[in-house]
Amino acid sequence: MSTHIGAEPGQIAPHVLMPGDPYRARWIAEDFLEDAELVTEVRGMLGYTGTHNGRRVTAMGSGMGQPSIGIYAQELFAEYGVEAIIRVGSCGGLSEKVAVRDVVIGSAASTDSAMNRARFGDVTFAPTADFDLMRAAVDSANERGLPAVVGGLFSSDQFYNPRTDITATLAGYGVLGVEMEASALYTLAAQFDRRALSICTVSDHLITGEETSAQERQETFSDMVVMALDALHTLDVSTH
Repeated sequence: MSTHIGAEPGQIAPHVLMPGDPYRARWIAEDFLEDAELVTEVRGMLGYTGTHNGRRVTAMGSGMGQPSIGIYAQELFAEYGVEAIIRVGSCGGLSEKVAVRDVVIGSAASTDSAMNRARFGDVTFAPTADFDLMRAAVDSANERGLPAVVGGLFSSDQFYNPRTDITATLAGYGVLGVEMEASALYTLAAQFDRRALSICTVSDHLITGEETSAQERQETFSDMVVMALDALHTLDVSTH
């Protein structure tokens, strides 16, 4: 039993969908999983395990920011033997290549966080998504006609970043969206030789100023969950 999750051995599935909001985890469990059971609620971070088309899946919140997802991803990989985590969340659009309500499939994640400097010193590690999961998510989007774009994310340590100039710089280097978790998730997946992917809905756009309504976010969030579940169904359990 881990410190911050507290689930019993076997209660966490090999594959995990991880929104930031624990109530979104509950919504995923109620709307997409069969026979879902609450397996953790330590500090209000809800996690449910059920099945989807016969495959066991856990939906669990991560909280906001890299320190938070870093705790949960570390324990999921190290103590529960989780094989794959797909983050399903939101991001702010940084590029004219994406529009509000588009889905960004994060191929890599730049960051301003100091977390990896503690690991790598002067080396700048480049955290990337698992290729098989990314390809499967793209295939799902294409087959279902969903508006998805593949590209880099920026995992910021600050939601209210005073460096407004950084937006144009990152966009100039092809970064599509800003969020707060992908870099830590990808780094930990690399450390434990597991799979990870971040799929993010563009909920607002830092260049155009456009925002989505709560209903629109919910509808697009459904698209992300479907894509993530499709991607997980392409994996064999315990073969990576």
